Amino acid sequence: MKKLITICGSDTGDENLSNYALDVAEKIGRLIAQKNGVIVCGGHGGVMEATCRGAKEEGGTTVGILPYTKDEANKYIDIAIPTGIGNIRNFLVVAAGDVVIAIGGRWGTLNEISYCMITGKPLILVKGTGGCVDEIINGSLMQNIEAHYYVAISAEDAVEKAFELI
Repeated sequence: MKKLITICGSDTGDENLSNYALDVAEKIGRLIAQKNGVIVCGGHGGVMEATCRGAKEEGGTTVGILPYTKDEANKYIDIAIPTGIGNIRNFLVVAAGDVVIAIGGRWGTLNEISYCMITGKPLILVKGTGGCVDEIINGSLMQNIEAHYYVAISAEDAVEKAFELI
């Protein structure tokens, strides 16, 4: 059975989304596809689209769990799952994967990270990608709270750890 790797991160509306975060996301997508893993994400733009683009460059498979309709999917999504439930679908995005990798992010990503913490889903935060991910890593957010996650310092590190945790 193929390994499902959920990717959470900033969408195109994030004015702080960096080219570095997008490059890391695309590389993660390529590396997961090379290991025959499947990308699961929220199906929108930004980090999600970059990851899916990387996966497609390597012939990988991508799944987008969308808030409302299939029309929302980025052009690199192979399997679009419209939920009709809005951002509540974040729980489904997390639940679908064997492990979660978070890149940058704002409220939606923080929501998905929270679901990982609550359910014990393995979580990897990619350092240096900005947003809530770096705020958690540097202790600006949720300090003094016991949380279980792994910090990756590169795309390679994140993917290696993801497959190790599955």
